[in-house]
Amino acid sequence: MTFRQSGHLLKMETRVAEDGSVDYQLPLDDERLPLNQFIGNAISIEHLGDIHCIHCGRRSKKSFAQGYCYPCFISLPQCDTCIMSPERCHFHAGTCRDSAWGEKFCFTDHFVYLSNTSGVKVGITRGDQLPTRWVDQGATQGLPIFRVKNRRQAGLIEDRLRQHVADKTQWQRMLKGNNENLDLAAIRDDLVKKCELDLAELAEECGIQAMQFLDQQTTLHIDFPVSEFPEKVKSFNLDKQPKIEGVLKGIKGQYLILDTGVINIRKYTAYNVEFSAEA
Repeated sequence: MTFRQSGHLLKMETRVAEDGSVDYQLPLDDERLPLNQFIGNAISIEHLGDIHCIHCGRRSKKSFAQGYCYPCFISLPQCDTCIMSPERCHFHAGTCRDSAWGEKFCFTDHFVYLSNTSGVKVGITRGDQLPTRWVDQGATQGLPIFRVKNRRQAGLIEDRLRQHVADKTQWQRMLKGNNENLDLAAIRDDLVKKCELDLAELAEECGIQAMQFLDQQTTLHIDFPVSEFPEKVKSFNLDKQPKIEGVLKGIKGQYLILDTGVINIRKYTAYNVEFSAEA
């Protein structure tokens, strides 16, 4: 029996159980399709030709910043350069694209963290996005190391720490398997020691109470539903190949791993597709 469901893609939604196992759901418009059940089965995803902006709904020939049309991309605060480079926040200069949005999403508690993806990396996220952020990037371990009052402060700390540790994931390596577990707490302590002077200057600039060092946190271990990792990583492109097919071997980060290749679901946010699977 073949299962079929169509709709516009959003990034996969996840839930991490107490044992660290991850459960995935695929959003297709208002529907949420449980995906773990299809691991080991043949599936297909076909792009039906439409892309609609996730903000305004406008039909677009191309998706910008994972789901936006071009007018929204150049005007919305969530598409500004400071989202990718938070240390470049310009709210204080009075040039934020939408100050109300900035106050709601940027002036809230943020975490600086270490994670184990293709190796150890540093990153930041809003306080309500852990452990979701770690799951989305395919991290098998995650450890929050600082809690701060806003996004810019988190970005400034990250900017200092990434002088000594990576701040990006090598996604092909991440998809080839899981790294051995790392002692993230020991790496944290060594990193903080190396950046002691820079962090002290930031604390003076931001205020002592603004930067909370989380030296008592424990590392979260995450277990992704993967039955087999690929030896070579071949990435599908729905713009060039509208229909992809294969046996679903697993899910890690925002990637579906098929025996024929991998696809980054988040990359195709706002694409209208038909998902089918042999049940």
